[in-house]
Amino acid sequence: MGKDSKVDDSENAAEKSEEKNKYGEPAKFDPTFNGPIKNRGCTDVICCILFIIFFLGMGVVGYWGYKEGDPTVLIYPSDSEGNLCGYGNFVNKPNLFFFDLLKCTNVAQNVAVGCPTTQICVSSCPTTYWTWVPSYLQELASLSGDKYRDGMICDYATQDILLTTTKSIKELVEGGNCASYYVKSDAVVGRCVPSAISTLINSASGLLSDAGNTTLVAADNTTVTGDALSAASKVLAYILNAKEYGEKILADVRASWWMILVGLGISCVIAFIWIIIMRWIAGVIVWFTIFAFIALFSFSTYYTLSRYFEMKNNSSASLNSVTDIEFTTNLDYYWNLSTTWLVFGIISATILGLSILILLFLRNRIRIAIALIKEASRAVGNMMFTLLWPIIPFFLQVVLFGFWGATALYLASSDKKKYASSSGNLTSNVTAADSSNLVTTFAASCAADYTNSTLGQFCGFVGYDVQEYTIYLQFYMLFMLFWVMNFIIALGQLTLAGAFASYYWAFSKPQDIPAFPVTASLWRSLRYHLGSIAFGSLIIAIIQIIRVILEYVDNKLKGSENQVAKFFLKCLKCCFWCLEKFMKFLNKNAYILIAVYGKNFCTSAKNAFFLIMRNIVRVVVIDKVADFLLLIAKLVVVAATTILAFFFFSGQVPIQVINGYVPSLHYYLIPVMIISLGSYVIAAAFFSVYGMGVDTLFLCFLEDCERHDGSAEKPYYMNKDLMGILGKKNKLESTEGDKKGKKG
Repeated sequence: MGKDSKVDDSENAAEKSEEKNKYGEPAKFDPTFNGPIKNRGCTDVICCILFIIFFLGMGVVGYWGYKEGDPTVLIYPSDSEGNLCGYGNFVNKPNLFFFDLLKCTNVAQNVAVGCPTTQICVSSCPTTYWTWVPSYLQELASLSGDKYRDGMICDYATQDILLTTTKSIKELVEGGNCASYYVKSDAVVGRCVPSAISTLINSASGLLSDAGNTTLVAADNTTVTGDALSAASKVLAYILNAKEYGEKILADVRASWWMILVGLGISCVIAFIWIIIMRWIAGVIVWFTIFAFIALFSFSTYYTLSRYFEMKNNSSASLNSVTDIEFTTNLDYYWNLSTTWLVFGIISATILGLSILILLFLRNRIRIAIALIKEASRAVGNMMFTLLWPIIPFFLQVVLFGFWGATALYLASSDKKKYASSSGNLTSNVTAADSSNLVTTFAASCAADYTNSTLGQFCGFVGYDVQEYTIYLQFYMLFMLFWVMNFIIALGQLTLAGAFASYYWAFSKPQDIPAFPVTASLWRSLRYHLGSIAFGSLIIAIIQIIRVILEYVDNKLKGSENQVAKFFLKCLKCCFWCLEKFMKFLNKNAYILIAVYGKNFCTSAKNAFFLIMRNIVRVVVIDKVADFLLLIAKLVVVAATTILAFFFFSGQVPIQVINGYVPSLHYYLIPVMIISLGSYVIAAAFFSVYGMGVDTLFLCFLEDCERHDGSAEKPYYMNKDLMGILGKKNKLESTEGDKKGKKG
């Protein structure tokens, strides 16, 4: 150990002298420094002011959207006059009926003017089948045609005078005042959608017929086919099935909600216990995994090369050259070639050799990583409130997301009514952006008689026109969602970093740990460093909004043949993804140094980057070992709670008393999946605290190594395990081996 430590010391000294100018000066000893400094000032004030202005702007946009928008227009269907079915004066008519659903099959036209057929609100959807031709013929043969109009569905004005008007059924249908046909329908999210279409198809002609075997005919005298009507209602039929499944899932959640909460509580307990025992099992897990990995590839190398030497002398299994290989989908052919096993053997031997070399040269750094992970477990045990801290950022994120979602909904519903007339193609399109007189005139004419006398020409309300400024406001709100969300995450990281730094720089633990370290760190973050938090989160938000724009452009180019543009776009997407990952890593380490020294964001980011580069090998090893252990921990929590939930809700628990609490569910896997996802969120929250603790203690450890040398004037703050790994110790110790207070 002594020789290893001397070699490490000489290597470190050489590295430091060589990289001294390139990556800045190592930290110098400061006799007054003993943890996060108390005397600090406000940092990045301009960014703080900018964030406050933009945040207030977010509130202004929300207020404007609340004032101008009406989410009910997005929830309830609208008829051809712009009335909401199931709301206001039409509360007793919750369903929307389409006069001719076949007109809804033209997607391009629907985007422009909506479904170009008359739509009215009805109290219930049709429960039978009707077509206008037989009724019209019977009306012609009868002196009184009133009784043949009983089943007709007409617009509001015509329905009141249906039995008294002098117009014939043909005139009413061809004039668009009444529906030319209808079939048995179901109400799907407030729309009448044809059901059981297959039972109406005439086997000989393929046309739709009513119960009397009369072919259904539209207003323009075209026959109605089953394929056309199915195409018009296919999407809504999918929604019907989804709604049914959704209702069953909601019922299952209601029946098992308290059991789901119990399962999530169990996941909290398991995560807490795992963090506590990590100090004892971290080393076992890491070393077992490393040696199991080496053993696995040792066996793989032995087995593959043995197979190669066995098959090498077999003429049917060996090849004279690589060109003799035949390409086939039969994998057995490749398994029976000696060359295949030689390739596998070379790959296995290469990985094995690299693993052994890494283990030999990085064994001390792996031990440092394990020691820091154990120390993070001790820190959490001494500062239990750190485990409760994630609740606050999570609550703030939920509030933010709820506000953003509500504002987006109100903005989307602030668009103005759009009226249009159409005869196959859009001929008139008037919105509130035009002159008010034109809108009033057009809307009034449509409301008075929203179907022109020209056969098939539609005139009426077709939807809500998207205003250009609402698009910019939605973009602004999306950007602010990213900025504020990253701001909340950064506040959590800075607060935890300050608490864990207070733990590390306590010379005698736990006696010197300050009271309420989390609360004190939160106060310093809010009092002095909101500007730095806003600065770092702004950088991430800008990168994320650029990635959103690139995704939008990529979606627009999907049908394009410009392969060069697609290639450069994919390169940009990859680059910005990598940039976001790097900046998140750098920001987190910058926040750690901000929490300790109280400097601005740019200075802290530069110092953190240089500190990392001066110890790049240690950083890589610590990061990967910590990531591996945290992954194992998350898998343990999620797997344990999921298995328990599965056996409970499936009724397979071998305890009859417990099985008596199992509810009757449509899909017992629904609460299991909810518990599984919830336990992952809980495990991620718990171990994010743990990961932040490891990162903070690691940077403090690096600073400790540069600032101190273990002498009586400059003793180390690290624990004895870390000093033992480095082959160092503090010279100033009592006869009992306990550390005394530092001089100066």
